[in-house]
Amino acid sequence: MLTTPTPTTTTGHLLGGRVRYRQPETGFRSGIEPVLLAAAIPARSGEHVLEAGTGAGAALLCLSVRVPGVQATGIEIDAGIAALAAGNAGDNGFDGIAIVTHAIESVVFDHVFDHAFANPPYHSPDGTASPLAARETAKRGSPPMMVVWIRRMSHALRDRGSLTLVVPAGLLPACLAAMAEAHCPCTHLFPLWPKLNQPAKLVLLRGVKRARTPMLLSSGIVLHHPDGSFTDEAEAILRDAAALNLSGR
Repeated sequence: MLTTPTPTTTTGHLLGGRVRYRQPETGFRSGIEPVLLAAAIPARSGEHVLEAGTGAGAALLCLSVRVPGVQATGIEIDAGIAALAAGNAGDNGFDGIAIVTHAIESVVFDHVFDHAFANPPYHSPDGTASPLAARETAKRGSPPMMVVWIRRMSHALRDRGSLTLVVPAGLLPACLAAMAEAHCPCTHLFPLWPKLNQPAKLVLLRGVKRARTPMLLSSGIVLHHPDGSFTDEAEAILRDAAALNLSGR
């Protein structure tokens, strides 16, 4: 567990104002990735979901708006950020969200989950270190770390439970191999195209524990128009809490 004080925060909103969201004023701040990730989780009311590296809770908050009654557990190693995530859940009245201050590598669960997901740290360990400890922990990752996270999340799932990740395209080989090794093979690969005719830097991956179906390579979603504004499909997810169907548009 990383022991840091609860950070100075700024207050904003997610999903077009449906969620009040506090996050650190400096250090690692949420982008659109956790919102897209939450939209891709195939959860139903009453099911149990697990998020590794939950940060200030953006994905869990967005999922709880789209799927009322979902029972969510967020694992966050940084005690200060974990307290912020718990506060965000309380501020928005989501009593189905529990935040556990622990490392996903060693946390122990007393039940299995229907779905697990993560926007894991994926910046290269060879990159320039951040002077902020919390930001460094939140962003620094490696292929071996991905293997451990995937293995731990898969172990926490029931058979036929889903595992969903948002990762850089360059980590696809490591993630696909780790998912297969963890008995949670990838069933959907969904590119996030920044603009039309531009390479996808990030992809969504979904695996299903002990699945035997072949992997589907989806057409993905284009996020921005040439002028930088969001496409209608992206707006429906980011502002209106629409679901993201990884099988196709």
